[in-house]
Amino acid sequence: MATTVALTGMTGFIGRHIADNLLARGFSVRALTRSEPKTSVKNLTWIPGDLDQPESLSELVYGAESVVHCAGQVRGRSAAIFTHCNVTGSLQLLQAAKKSGHIKRFLFMSSLAARHPDLSWYAHSKYVAEQQLAAHAAGISLGIFRPTAVYGPGDKELKPLFTWLLRGVLPQMGAPTARLSFIHVSDLAQAVGQWLIAEPQPTFPYELCDGVTRGYSWQRLQQMGEEVRNGTVRLIPVPLPVLKLLADISLLSSRLTGKEPMLTRSKIQELTHPDWSASHLCLSRDIHWRPVISLIHALREGLF
Repeated sequence: MATTVALTGMTGFIGRHIADNLLARGFSVRALTRSEPKTSVKNLTWIPGDLDQPESLSELVYGAESVVHCAGQVRGRSAAIFTHCNVTGSLQLLQAAKKSGHIKRFLFMSSLAARHPDLSWYAHSKYVAEQQLAAHAAGISLGIFRPTAVYGPGDKELKPLFTWLLRGVLPQMGAPTARLSFIHVSDLAQAVGQWLIAEPQPTFPYELCDGVTRGYSWQRLQQMGEEVRNGTVRLIPVPLPVLKLLADISLLSSRLTGKEPMLTRSKIQELTHPDWSASHLCLSRDIHWRPVISLIHALREGLF
């Protein structure tokens, strides 16, 4: 029998793919949205509101058996902005789920950055949210996903990097020896759907990546670009002072436009960290899921 999932973040890049996967599996989805949606889809119910509105959260979880919490703050000019959304908002959603009396599972979409909470405001907020949710989730099966860098159709953050790579230019941030990892959004969405139907597991922060052992070096990315485009790719190191200058410009621009900046000095520490390699093996063991799209395949097939 089909069950209902309460989903936050559906209007974002990752959330849209998760919703599509859940609907294809036969789930009904109740999705939180700040703005009135224009699309009407079978088995999809839009709930107006946000994480700061208890009435909307109560309506969101009404009749649902599971929660998939994808909404989160990824841009911001201060630690408080990240904490308000990623920690306080997540706890308010968990509280609504517990009050409903019928939510059995709650999946929190964290980040691999939470592995190193001292690196950035974002990383710290995700780590604290994980800890707080675990401390207050009694009676609900809590799952924590820590995906690495997510890319795919609709992504706006990594697409420019891959586009430039296939044009023959690869900007290198951080040390030449740094290790990177990626996961295609369709693999992440599959993992979410599989977690919902697998046997409940003790709370554990699962890493998700595309399964490439030890991830990728900047040189390997350069080599893949050359293989796919059948031509030279120039690897261009971006000095740290240049990144800091770009962050300062981004912050100034955000003050003028009123929009939160993506690049800050806090974010630079995260971007230039030397080891973002990851392993999917624990999650694969526990829910019988495997990633199927490697980065080289995605580059060859244009799946980004």
